[in-house]
Amino acid sequence: MSENRLFRRRRWWLASWYTGIMGVILSLCGLGVYEAIVRAHRVNIDSEVKSVAGTLHDSLEPVLKQPGQLTPVAQEVLPNLCLKAIHCPIQRTDLERHRVSEIRKDSYYLRLVDRSGELVAFSEQLPEGLPLLRPQQRWQTLTSDKGIHYRQISLWLHTQDNRRWGYLQVGRSLEDIEDNLAAIRGIMLLGLSITMLIVGASSWWLAKLAMQPIYDSYRQIQQFTGDAAHELRTPLAAIQATIESTLRISQLSDSEARETLQVVKRQDQRLSQLVDSLLLLSRMERRGWLSRQNQYSHSDRVSLHDIVSDVAEELAPLAMAAGVKLITDIRVQQSLEVMGNEQQLYRLVTNLVTNGIQYTAADGKVNLTLDRYQQEALIAIQDTGIGIAPMQQTRIFDRFYRVNSDRSRITGGFGLGLPIAAAIAQAHQGSIHLQSQPGKGTTFTIRLPLKRR
Repeated sequence: MSENRLFRRRRWWLASWYTGIMGVILSLCGLGVYEAIVRAHRVNIDSEVKSVAGTLHDSLEPVLKQPGQLTPVAQEVLPNLCLKAIHCPIQRTDLERHRVSEIRKDSYYLRLVDRSGELVAFSEQLPEGLPLLRPQQRWQTLTSDKGIHYRQISLWLHTQDNRRWGYLQVGRSLEDIEDNLAAIRGIMLLGLSITMLIVGASSWWLAKLAMQPIYDSYRQIQQFTGDAAHELRTPLAAIQATIESTLRISQLSDSEARETLQVVKRQDQRLSQLVDSLLLLSRMERRGWLSRQNQYSHSDRVSLHDIVSDVAEELAPLAMAAGVKLITDIRVQQSLEVMGNEQQLYRLVTNLVTNGIQYTAADGKVNLTLDRYQQEALIAIQDTGIGIAPMQQTRIFDRFYRVNSDRSRITGGFGLGLPIAAAIAQAHQGSIHLQSQPGKGTTFTIRLPLKRR
């Protein structure tokens, strides 16, 4: 659609708000998922460290005798320990390397601290620059000089006679976990960026869909205003020109005055017909006549036989004056009745028959047919007129639209007859169907639900 600046701004505004709200929602969901992943990793690490520390704790306590001192047996239990006062051995046998496999992993370290907080022994994998803190709480997160984080647990150790020996500290590097989380953050940020691009494009498209009915209505109002102003301007201009020409005459005769009044009267009738048609359409829409659920507050049983016969009788002189043959064909013997407003149904058929007569050349014909199909009454108005091009058939029920504007002005039409007819049909839960070929004529078929007996 060719948008003007106002609707383009509104479209940008809707798309921006939708994208922003979706961005906030997706970001919150992403943060929730990320926090769940972090929590799962934390719980898994704590469980793993706790299991390793528990194994070492249970292995050490039975061989401890003096607080703060390691016996040779204890050193055999943990052969990869380095005493603080003695250099760590460079090489060990295969048996020593696998005796306690839990702390041979590169990501783990072990420290034995006495009751005063002094380091007694540590594992070979102890990170450099890792602070030695008294266990104010069981779990601690430490940072080495290299900026690597470690998760550490501290457990009290007791001697064989149940005296406090000191405590055991077991820690695990979080570097691999943090690398994993960093990769997850990168993937989530990349995914969020791509998703926001898709959401932005979708928002722009959805904003167009949302604005399209409003824009169409706006264009229809613009078109309606312009057409209505054009239709009103013609009779008003004629009245003004007539009055001005009359005022220039110094002495106005009775015949000239009467002729002037006749012109004003004709233009006034034209204005009155236009205003009445516009008021009818407005009233029908305002009261919900276009709704299929609507029922007339004073619905009557209306005989379609009588309506078709009356319309044919009334419009016969009009058809004769135009040189058009009006043929009536009632194909059902049983009376067809519908519930509705007789006056409006009469106007519905009259508008379509009049339209057929006006657009049919002399020596042509208009067939008015009444028939039945299942639970519907069919009223067909078929003419041999100029027909309607396929491009125009989609607009034929628009207000003020005319297939042949010059001919409509000669006959006094405003382009409101078909819109009124369509509105009346819809108000009676019916419809109007169009079939036409240029140069071969047009057929309008009215379908109305019959009254249930």
